[in-house]
Amino acid sequence: MKKSFVAMLIVLAVVVLVSPGIVGRLAEKSMDENLDWAATESQEIVVTSQGFDRGWFSSAGQHRVELRQGELREALLSVTDSGAGAELPVLIIDTQLDHGLVPVTSMTRDQGTLMPGLGSAVSKLSLEFGTDDRVELPGKVYSEVSLTGELSSNYRLEPGSFTHAASTVNWGDSDILVTTDPSSSKIDFRSEIELLSVMTYDSDFSVSKIKIQGHQQPTKFGFSVGEVDLKVASATLPSPQGIETIGPIAVNTEAELHGDRVTGRTTMNLHNLPFGDLGAAGIAIDATVTDMDGVAIGNITRVLKQLESYGSGDEAMLYMEDDLKRLLAKGFELQVEHLDVALPQGKLETRIDIAVAASDIDDFDWSAVLLALDARLDLRVPVELMDIATEMDPQLNAAVGMGYLRKNGDVYEMKAAFEDGLLTVNGAPMPIPGMQ
Repeated sequence: MKKSFVAMLIVLAVVVLVSPGIVGRLAEKSMDENLDWAATESQEIVVTSQGFDRGWFSSAGQHRVELRQGELREALLSVTDSGAGAELPVLIIDTQLDHGLVPVTSMTRDQGTLMPGLGSAVSKLSLEFGTDDRVELPGKVYSEVSLTGELSSNYRLEPGSFTHAASTVNWGDSDILVTTDPSSSKIDFRSEIELLSVMTYDSDFSVSKIKIQGHQQPTKFGFSVGEVDLKVASATLPSPQGIETIGPIAVNTEAELHGDRVTGRTTMNLHNLPFGDLGAAGIAIDATVTDMDGVAIGNITRVLKQLESYGSGDEAMLYMEDDLKRLLAKGFELQVEHLDVALPQGKLETRIDIAVAASDIDDFDWSAVLLALDARLDLRVPVELMDIATEMDPQLNAAVGMGYLRKNGDVYEMKAAFEDGLLTVNGAPMPIPGMQ
């Protein structure tokens, strides 16, 4: 019994006193791997290590995070109304890491833990506006590095406000959790933000009760699959008519990869969207794609992301043409279960089904694609809404006169189908130029 007790004390001493130095090195490597992975995945973010002072029980490090290129940077510059050549502030992350299989030194700080792992860290954030202007951001990031190298980071923020220059940011309770695994490149995330508002000298913007959760994993084709679920209670934003309030908003996207084929679904429900003189509208979308070619999607996505670098849309189409052909030749299905727009005058309802049969890519022909196409469209337009539309554009009356839209009670209907190269609208065949 005494020998067992002494052995247990020795093991405990090794875990508490010796392991921190060994595990500290592993934790440092794991955190750098996660940062490198995050920067590689976004390809818009540049992460620079400003040094890592490694001790036996704890270590300290600093990293700079910059947005050098990409759509996110351009969007932020647009929001801040910055001119050409302007630079965004740099995010500075100062981290204190307590390491060891049992990070005992973490117990001296807020949210310390004795949970076994490679380390427990707390990070402070600040923004650097030039070399001599740094503003500390509220809140802290609490991170845990597991024994397998998985990094979980939890950003907690109590209600408050932040003012810099002519802008003020207000926020409510915020809780953001991100977990990354460099071995699988998978990222899981969950966030809840009670309120976020930005007020500048010429505009106001706010969103309330934001909830985002999901997971993403990159593929060899250059895009990620997984699920993202977004819910927003309301949002206010400036418009020519003044401040508009929209919401609630709910968006869910799912995508998964089976071999080299992608299947995905998107649902969207938007309420109280301003539609000019027609009033507030609600939009509901439920769309599914099945068995799309991953290679083609990846290549087309890369071109679309770099669209501004091409001289014109025609030039971009030239770069996408081969992949568009591949996408069609491989075949796929698209089903829009509903695309509805609800207005005070009634609900515009649309349903679309498209199936493209696989064909020989080496013998591709656009007319053959039409023969491989099977498509259906069901459209219902409220009479009151149709009356408003024809009053605005009398030429729409021709759609009724030619039988494209038929009145059925309080709606106009269109049932169109394309099969075996033949187009029919409300049961009547319609000629297609070049296919007679």
